[in-house]
Amino acid sequence: MKNLLKPLTASLLILLYSYAAFSKLLQFEEFRGQLYNQSFPHALAEVLVYLIPAAELLTAGLLLFTRTERAGLFASLALLAVFTGYTGLVLAGYWSRVPCSCGGILSHMGWGAHFAFNLSFLILNLIATYSGVKHAATKEQGRAENLRTE
Repeated sequence: MKNLLKPLTASLLILLYSYAAFSKLLQFEEFRGQLYNQSFPHALAEVLVYLIPAAELLTAGLLLFTRTERAGLFASLALLAVFTGYTGLVLAGYWSRVPCSCGGILSHMGWGAHFAFNLSFLILNLIATYSGVKHAATKEQGRAENLRTE
């Protein structure tokens, strides 16, 4: 079961980021309008309209390959932390008005469900990343012990 966690998590994250990015790109003008409707400056919205889908696709791409999977898990942690933090601030009432800039299925969720969804993926991502780091450290320790001369 432990051996399945990391690839299963990576597969779920690839689906999540691919779906999210393509939803934004296929409804680009709607996504741009939603970002322009946020409480931050339009110059930032114009950067984010390209940066968010690009970051999602890059992260999905990193997660596709064993060699770059670890970097993809860390990139995913960063994205999910930002997205979860944003939804947490929305729930806390940090902004007076917040139009949802989510695409596809997520646009039909309330903010509480969206927060729970993001938090679930964040926790799963943390567990997979931790188990991957722990596995790499154990592997290195074993390699070092094999090199030891007595």
